[in-house]
Amino acid sequence: MRGNVIDMAVGIIIGAAFGVIVKSLVDDVLMPPIGMLLGGVDMTDFFVVLKDGATPGPYASIEQAREAGAVTLNYGLFINAIVSFAIVAFSVFLLVRSIESARKPAAPVATTKDCPHCAMAIPVKATRCPHCTSPIAAA
Repeated sequence: MRGNVIDMAVGIIIGAAFGVIVKSLVDDVLMPPIGMLLGGVDMTDFFVVLKDGATPGPYASIEQAREAGAVTLNYGLFINAIVSFAIVAFSVFLLVRSIESARKPAAPVATTKDCPHCAMAIPVKATRCPHCTSPIAAA
């Protein structure tokens, strides 16, 4: 049981580190080109103000809106989270699929064959059927 707990702990630690790497991949590598294609905008700054704060909007960024005390719907951050989740889910899918394909057992080796005369099961190495005593040709 201790081995399973240690394996799980190692998996959680590696998973957390992998999550940080994927977040950086999405935030720093994937989203900037997508933002450029959308007209040079930062995806993380896509938000809708639901309620103005102490100083009325418009706000240039989410940070400015938070400082003003505005209530915002941050759909740009949500899109980043969806892309991160998709990458992690796809990676886990590939990992599980490769593990399952490695676990498939080898095809069982035949230990018996059918006698061509009486159709009874006999050992593969048999040269004479024990049921009908007919000679069996070596395969």
